[in-house]
Amino acid sequence: MKTLWQHCHVATMAHGKYSIIEDAAMVTAGSLIEWIGPRSQAPTADYAQVHDLQGAWVTPGLIDCHTHTVFGGNRSGEFEQRLEGVSYAEIAAKGGGIASTVRATRAATEDELFESSRKRLRSLLRDGVTTVEIKSGYGLDLANERKMLRVARRLGEALPVSVRATCLAAHALPPEYKDRADAYIEHICTEMLPALAAEGLVDAVDAFCEYLAFSPEQVERVFQVAQQLGLPVKLHAEQLSSLHGSSLAARYHALSADHLEFMTEADAIAMAASGTVAVLLPGAFYFLRETQLPPMDALRKHGVKIAIASDLNPGTSPALSVRLMLNMACTLFRMTPEEALAGATQHAATALGMGDSHGSLEVGKVADFVAWQIDRPADLAYWLGGELDKRVVRHGVDVTV
Repeated sequence: MKTLWQHCHVATMAHGKYSIIEDAAMVTAGSLIEWIGPRSQAPTADYAQVHDLQGAWVTPGLIDCHTHTVFGGNRSGEFEQRLEGVSYAEIAAKGGGIASTVRATRAATEDELFESSRKRLRSLLRDGVTTVEIKSGYGLDLANERKMLRVARRLGEALPVSVRATCLAAHALPPEYKDRADAYIEHICTEMLPALAAEGLVDAVDAFCEYLAFSPEQVERVFQVAQQLGLPVKLHAEQLSSLHGSSLAARYHALSADHLEFMTEADAIAMAASGTVAVLLPGAFYFLRETQLPPMDALRKHGVKIAIASDLNPGTSPALSVRLMLNMACTLFRMTPEEALAGATQHAATALGMGDSHGSLEVGKVADFVAWQIDRPADLAYWLGGELDKRVVRHGVDVTV
């Protein structure tokens, strides 16, 4: 069944640029784009449906390539405490921080996690998101990591969104492994990852490489096992200090290295050579009042692809809007609106290993797009908050969230 979508302007985002087609039309056949170009050149056919997009600007569906959407509990109380002068260390010493999220996630049933996560994910979808990555990492044992990843799979089945599930078991040290980080890494490598991969719950493997989490040597052990299991890797790196985790990620041809505030130019060179995408997370930068900016000049100089994501999580980025992240990328990191939009479409798709099928509007790619009632593409990074009038199409079909 072929469908014609016309009377619109298109920012295809091919090659990470606006690549604008004025007065455009697009033909979809099932879930794929069959033709796209000027409306005057649209092929003549007996279309099953013809849609007038009323002069809208059409972009690829937004892709949120780094989230921790599934978690139990709520840490707004800690946010309030920090604003009143209580340090993170003091909060953590009293059982707060990530430990509180782990306790709440472990205590929640799968259905409870599904319902709370669905509400958060719906907020992202109402913002124009059609693809999302969801990490585990608040279970920190086999049963609860499995529970989180099962919820991620269920969300992709229940809502009109493509979900990539990432195992982040190497996120923090669980209480039962206190002072035994090497033993926990061994448990991840010999028991957790093989079991979860065998159950089809894992699309990629992530880890947190940081002085308060896991060392490069420990992360490399996780990467080696992921490689043996045929799973691509990603990495939280250089958020708080420089351990050259991003260079380690590049050596393993990671899909992405994320955060990157403290990365060096040598890290950028390594990432460029491997094709590893830099995923910047302005929500966490803002929420934590960070001052160390990612090295934008080095990333641009060496041609590293830059993605933008929400980092939706309960502790450091309770962000429910990718469009707000686009604005923050522009205002905080001095990216252009074109760079920011590429970061939430084409480059975000590459960061998930989906660049050949998603992220831009080109023949043969999946027909995930948003028709926005805006004046120009830069509006997506311009407006703060609220919902813009739009029409969301996923796999060639209108969706309602």
